[in-house]
Amino acid sequence: MTFKKFTIVNRYLFCALLLLSFIIDVTAVGQVLYAVNCGGDAFTDSNGIHYEKDPLQGRIGIASDYGKRLLIGRVPPNDHILYQTERYHHSTFGYEIPAHSDGEYVLTLKFSEVYFNAPDQKVFDVVLNGDHTIVSDLDIFEKVGRGVAHDEHIPFTISKGRLLVNGEESEIRGGRIRVEFIKGYKDNPKINAILVIKGTLDDVQKLPPIEPEPIEEYKEEPEVVPKNRRPSGPKQPDPYTLDDSSMMLPVFIAIGTFIPILFCLCKL
Repeated sequence: MTFKKFTIVNRYLFCALLLLSFIIDVTAVGQVLYAVNCGGDAFTDSNGIHYEKDPLQGRIGIASDYGKRLLIGRVPPNDHILYQTERYHHSTFGYEIPAHSDGEYVLTLKFSEVYFNAPDQKVFDVVLNGDHTIVSDLDIFEKVGRGVAHDEHIPFTISKGRLLVNGEESEIRGGRIRVEFIKGYKDNPKINAILVIKGTLDDVQKLPPIEPEPIEEYKEEPEVVPKNRRPSGPKQPDPYTLDDSSMMLPVFIAIGTFIPILFCLCKL
């Protein structure tokens, strides 16, 4: 084998190893069945998962990139876009997920609150396949605050044309299941990104825990009296240090004066 051919073989070998490592990285989070960057364009995240462009673009709801004003917490900078773009609607809306093969799956719904600054402003439910409420009364701000990533992971099973989730089952029609974001009484439902993998919760890349804010201990500062501060008025003696005998002296004088007068009155 010539040196030139040996170099070409090495290059092919290097490319094959690189491709293999990429595949291993992707499959480390499970086999991706469905991934959509809601309200945004196609995107590949730091785990190598490719999110498709939002299929509802120009059809249902409103696509928004208002979140680009914020830096998103809990995720690396490269993945901020997944939580900065979103789709919301003034009514209930949803996405169709292919469901042809039997097996265990995990649906991950990605959220971040990028508009409201208080809880109880945006609250809604999420329903799967029309029958299963998989997230109830979701208040993103209450869970993580503003500009912080929040994921909801819902495991489910497909078996012989049936969907099993949370101990309940329903029929799968047309080889698809539908995830819907339900309009409630407090603002509009929304979603930032959707991911479905074939696997279990152990195969899902989870967000790091939220770091608690440090609690400042209150320490009472001692009162500092300036050296040049002058007291108001003359210094008063401590009444508890006075001699008791000095207080009784007027009583003794009155008694001594009264006794002779009483004696004279008795002589009369």
